[in-house]
Amino acid sequence: MLFALPDRWLAPPPKPDKVGWLGSAVYAHRGLHHTGVPENSLSAFRAAIDRGMGIECDVQRSVDGQAMVFHDFELDRLTAKSGPVAQQTAQALGTIELSGSHDRIPTLRRMLEEVAGRVPILIEIKSRRGSFKHAGALCQAVRRTLEGYVGPHAIMSFDPRVVRWFADRSPLTVRGLVVTEENDKALAGMIRRRLFLWRAKPDFLAYDIRDLPSRFAAGQRRRGLPVLTWTVRSPEHLERAASHADAPIAEGAGVA
Repeated sequence: MLFALPDRWLAPPPKPDKVGWLGSAVYAHRGLHHTGVPENSLSAFRAAIDRGMGIECDVQRSVDGQAMVFHDFELDRLTAKSGPVAQQTAQALGTIELSGSHDRIPTLRRMLEEVAGRVPILIEIKSRRGSFKHAGALCQAVRRTLEGYVGPHAIMSFDPRVVRWFADRSPLTVRGLVVTEENDKALAGMIRRRLFLWRAKPDFLAYDIRDLPSRFAAGQRRRGLPVLTWTVRSPEHLERAASHADAPIAEGAGVA
């Protein structure tokens, strides 16, 4: 009750017809990946589509301003190359094979062409703390790429500045705030989550499954913000997601 009025004023709930599709799918975390099918690859996205699953993916920005589907800031973990993604051109990144496969790093545009509206997409925009210049440029690249795409899609981010960027500049785009309470459950963390909510003005929350049930998540869900949950990796997680969220973002044994 204490925050009901400021929540309604500073982070009003979305219209149901804008976000109703979010709960209609199980989302494959970084695509339906496994040995030989890397995360965030076109092969992983095709596998998710074949299963009728939604897709969650991550984007980084190339040095020449293209939105690239890749999780890490550095190339080292997922490829045989090293160094920052942000120092490579889109053309150069598109020649780099993902480890354990012949898949290469796709652009967001290529990924959208592959999906073609057949399943819903969640696009997580990666950012670093500090200056917002790079993240703002990535937001612009994502918005440009999404122009004209008619399939169900949403952006989301841990960074409330990213979510607010879309609220201010692309209000028709469905936008979500990614939340974890890990190591931040004390009073300061509770205050921080509320301030992030007010700053971001999200249409939905993507909540850490380890933190559910959560009073904060439940309160936002009651007032009309759908709650998705990540990363669902077990049958127990699936049961918890079914009780406390609108849809799971799942991988491995969490894929029913």
